[in-house]
Amino acid sequence: MDGKKRSNIHVGAHVAVVQKQDQRTGKLTEGVVQRLLTKSPNHPHGIKVMLTSGIVGRVQHVVEQTQKKEE
Repeated sequence: MDGKKRSNIHVGAHVAVVQKQDQRTGKLTEGVVQRLLTKSPNHPHGIKVMLTSGIVGRVQHVVEQTQKKEE
C-alpha cells in the first residue's frame, strides 16, 4: 500500500521507511509505527512517522496492515 497517503497508515502498522541519511541510497528500514508526524493528508515523499524503535523516516510502503482500533 502507498505510503504517500496518511489514511493508509496508522499506529501499529508494519511499514518500510527511508531515513534522512539513506535518501540517496534508498535503503529501507522496516518497523512498526508508533507516531504519525506528518499532519497533512498526503505528502509527495511519504508520510513521516516514528517507529517503535525510535527511528524517524518517510513511509515508502505499508508492509502489513493490522486492524485499526475503533476509537
